[in-house]
Amino acid sequence: MTTEQQTMFDHVNEVLEKLRPFLLRDGGDCELVDVEDGIVKLRLLGACGTCPSSTITLKAGIERALLEEVPGVVEVEQVF
Repeated sequence: MTTEQQTMFDHVNEVLEKLRPFLLRDGGDCELVDVEDGIVKLRLLGACGTCPSSTITLKAGIERALLEEVPGVVEVEQVF
């Protein structure tokens, strides 16, 4: 991993830490799997992994926050 990739990975993790209390409150969580070419790969855990609203959480919540706060992020994808 290059220094630039590591910096983006760390910045994404910082933003996820701010969002984590909201996920935990509903019985869920997320795990940062990878950041490659501006695409953030997340694994949704707990209640978030099986919730019918998980796509909305991922795109409208997590992706929106990352696009606003982390330069270079272009998309968030869920991995299983």
